[in-house]
Amino acid sequence: MSDWPKRAAVVGAGYMGTGFGQLLALHGVPCRLADADEERATAGLETVLSLSRRFVDAGLWTPEQAEAVERNVTAAATVEEAVADADIVLEAVTEDPAVKAAVFRRVEAAAPAEAIVATNTSAIPIADLSKAFTRPERFLGVHWFNPPQWVPGVEVIPGPHTNPAVVERCHELLRRLGKRPVTVGDSAGFVGNRIQFAAFKEAVQIVADGVASPEAVDEIVRTTFGFRLPFYGPFAIADMAGLDVYAGAFAALERGLGPRFAAPEKLRELVEQGRLGNKSGGGFLGITGEEAEKMAARRDESYAALARLLDELEAEGRGPDAH
Repeated sequence: MSDWPKRAAVVGAGYMGTGFGQLLALHGVPCRLADADEERATAGLETVLSLSRRFVDAGLWTPEQAEAVERNVTAAATVEEAVADADIVLEAVTEDPAVKAAVFRRVEAAAPAEAIVATNTSAIPIADLSKAFTRPERFLGVHWFNPPQWVPGVEVIPGPHTNPAVVERCHELLRRLGKRPVTVGDSAGFVGNRIQFAAFKEAVQIVADGVASPEAVDEIVRTTFGFRLPFYGPFAIADMAGLDVYAGAFAALERGLGPRFAAPEKLRELVEQGRLGNKSGGGFLGITGEEAEKMAARRDESYAALARLLDELEAEGRGPDAH
């Protein structure tokens, strides 16, 4: 295991920032929390510690894990104090470019010259934020999802000047923290939020159209296509279903809801080429034959296991429907 980083700093001791500090401390990385003032940083530290105790009470962590967090995380009086000897700085302040730029200038002035600076922005392009730096080669986006302690995926977004070695270092650290980092391109919303917010916009429209209530939409999503998503992304699901089936569904949607539901050009091209997915000629992922059969078997086993887990949790009053 790499001994980098020897020390980390988190600037922004809110919900996401305290989660980062907790994870770093849990995995043996000493971490200082900073916020607008010492009082807020201290409150963030107490959140980290109380949440660790709650995880122990819930059986999610051992007492030893909570003790590791307590040993390795502290609150700093200022941003400058927090970053003074940090190898990596994770920024998690409000989603406002001006606020972030002001924080970046303070961090760059006080942190070691080789310290990596990572922003947790969920939608602002890294190219825009990098303009606050005189040395943007050490800056990149590292977008976690809420709650960061449990959601495994993290988007890693290089800016136009990011050193590739910085990207690799961040991948190594994230894997050490038990995460599954994926490098993506720099675009507003990146990947996860472009898809998530497009889906949410349509969900709101469905409610506004009187088709279903918010409660009904949530139930349908989590028990139908959302049920598949822990195991397969949209391209794997489409290839398994059949791209010709998708093309037909898009045609019906376009007739009923207008041109915003026209089939994507790439989908039409694949269907015209006879590449209908796993059943014929491959699709977006090019999976066919024996590999496709194995994928279907794994799908059935995975879905059955998840169905049993949800049934067990709900029987115990701990499932998604528990309030």
